[in-house]
Amino acid sequence: MESPTKAKTINKFLGNKFKVQSSFGHIRDLPKSKMGIDTENEFEPQYIIPTKARKTVNNLKKESEKAENVILASDEDREGEAIAWHLTKALELPPEKTKRIVFHEITEEAINKALEAPREVDMNLVKAQQARRILDRLVGYELSPFLWKKVVKGLSAGRVQSVAVRLIVEREREILAFDPQEYWSITGVFAGKNSAGSQITAKLNKIEGKTINKLYIKNKEQADQILTDLKNASYSVAKVEKKESKKNPPAPFITSTLQQTANRWFGFSAKQTMMTAQQLYEGVNISGEGQVGLITYMRTDSVNLAEKFLQDTKKYLEKDLGKDYSLSSPRRFKTKSKGAQEAHEAIRPTDVNRNPESIRGSLNPQQFKLYQLIWQRTVAGQMPPAVMDTTTVDIDADQTPYQFRATGQILKFPGFLKIYPEKSKELELPDLKEKEDLNLSDLSSEQHFTKPPGRYSDAGLVKELEKYGIGRPSTYSPTISTIITRNYVNRDDNKKLAPTDIAYVVNDLLVNHFPRIVDYQFTAQMEEDLDKIAEEGKEWQPVVKEFYEPFHQNLEQKYQELNKQDIMPEEKSNETCDKCGSEMVVKTGRFGKFLACSGFPDCKNIKPLNENGEKQEKDEEIKKLEEKYKNETCDKCGSAMVIKNGKYGPFLACSGYPKCKNIKAIEENKNSTGIKCPKCGQGEIVQKRSKRGVFYACDNYPDCKNAYWSKPTGEKCPECGSLMISQKNGSKCSNKECGHKKEE
Repeated sequence: MESPTKAKTINKFLGNKFKVQSSFGHIRDLPKSKMGIDTENEFEPQYIIPTKARKTVNNLKKESEKAENVILASDEDREGEAIAWHLTKALELPPEKTKRIVFHEITEEAINKALEAPREVDMNLVKAQQARRILDRLVGYELSPFLWKKVVKGLSAGRVQSVAVRLIVEREREILAFDPQEYWSITGVFAGKNSAGSQITAKLNKIEGKTINKLYIKNKEQADQILTDLKNASYSVAKVEKKESKKNPPAPFITSTLQQTANRWFGFSAKQTMMTAQQLYEGVNISGEGQVGLITYMRTDSVNLAEKFLQDTKKYLEKDLGKDYSLSSPRRFKTKSKGAQEAHEAIRPTDVNRNPESIRGSLNPQQFKLYQLIWQRTVAGQMPPAVMDTTTVDIDADQTPYQFRATGQILKFPGFLKIYPEKSKELELPDLKEKEDLNLSDLSSEQHFTKPPGRYSDAGLVKELEKYGIGRPSTYSPTISTIITRNYVNRDDNKKLAPTDIAYVVNDLLVNHFPRIVDYQFTAQMEEDLDKIAEEGKEWQPVVKEFYEPFHQNLEQKYQELNKQDIMPEEKSNETCDKCGSEMVVKTGRFGKFLACSGFPDCKNIKPLNENGEKQEKDEEIKKLEEKYKNETCDKCGSAMVIKNGKYGPFLACSGYPKCKNIKAIEENKNSTGIKCPKCGQGEIVQKRSKRGVFYACDNYPDCKNAYWSKPTGEKCPECGSLMISQKNGSKCSNKECGHKKEE
């Protein structure tokens, strides 16, 4: 196995004849210190065993030499197949004693079934994974140094990550360029003359028999004219239409829809969702059962469900809810994902009878939420549709060209909604008859403005990547993590993805000079080519060659054509350098815009800028510290000590730097909250500063690394006991897995 947790779960199913070992992931990879690909010799990769994996490899080699047979049981996708192949090479496993097995769930039945049907390593899957790895290495190791030289050090580029950044940058530009349009709505509140006490709220829907769109009433003058026209009107019911409508359950989860739904329902990032799903798949210690794999494999783009699971679900529903809530024959869904062919089954519970509530005590809050979501979604898919009674009432303003409409619905039969509670509003309208006269109790107009498209959430970005056919189930989560880690994207206050200053620079450079790297169709076509290698045995070298040769030639040309000043022109500022008197200019670095002395490299003075591109003034605390310590001298060289603001707040540093690197802590820097650290029980939570702003952490650092991005209130969460932290309009639990909130 590649995972020790997975190995532990499987170990309980097997007898003494088996010894289950873990490779702890990949045991061979391309070297970090160089490209590791022979571009002159059919792109031959030069694999090495990383230092951290050598001990594992030596141990596995000893064990495999003693074994009668070696069974490779890594995951069933391309990455898992590659791990199995690398193990055969690193451990020098003879083919006659080596078997490969795959399974979609970690249950005793699935493991035994897999052991009965071993196969050889699927080299088509290995080659597809190898081609992706080589393509990504070629782009990363050739384009990144170009960015370092022409833009700024520390940047990176990649096939899928750069396309994801392009999507986010283009969405942000849409938002910035958006011109809001004004529009108005007219609402009437009516009551039946023969049905006292019951009211109906309706919106203006038609004028002169034609349905109006939401932008039809463009301004207050137009709205006021309509109100004037309706001032003395009488009202009657023009039409009452009642019909039954059905709502079918959604398909069971694939990787992308699980990430999207967990993001919408719980605010989980794609990374959080996949980490939690991995835990549920590999096995959790369930009270009374031991280590149990709770869900099937979570990297999949198939909505198929095993026949046995379908039958078990039918029995469960009939027993638990009755025959009205089960189907006469199973519902089967069709896969819609572009290029879907990588896995065999949807994400589902391994045992439908393992109700979420029955194992709640064995799961942490995050695991429980995700397991319950998967269980509910899968079971709901095998239930009847929800049935709604929908009523539409049209109301005429007699002797005028205006007509209002009200729509209501009530749930007649919950169907799948009994288990999978999707949000749906019920609104029951009064029982009105056609031609019935109505009294108008209120008539009003309301101003609105069209809104720009929102920034992408994790869910929205995954959906967009999937729409274009870019990436595959295993790539969505690491792609988002990478662009955040590389500082191309930040999360805003609503956890949406916002581009940084450097993202615009790099994106525009790639779009203008390396268009194929960030072209949506080209990147999607590359994914299709990788699929053909995996599914049809297409040769991988021509795919890599077709991409690499024009890419490399273009890169060499751009080294000659482009210079840094053209890509990142300096902006003038009104600031003067306080060290040498030269003008300060605005530059863009990896972490955003900043002021720099135009006298560089003779003067290296720089100043930070805030989010609005304005000079970041010293706060009152720093000014007070500078006044207090203005006469402080270095006890090592005698130079003046100055106040610096570092990762953990203000500190004293020698002005003779870099010749003298003496620093001193400042007691005032503690900014105590008076709250004892709940993690170590010894330190105190104090206010600190970092590049990202103020945060709160234990003053017992580095022995205790407990930290919070919002100020703790001192209260403990009533659900999990963690500290509550301040937020707008109240407080919330600092434990992301809990999610408890308290409103003021």
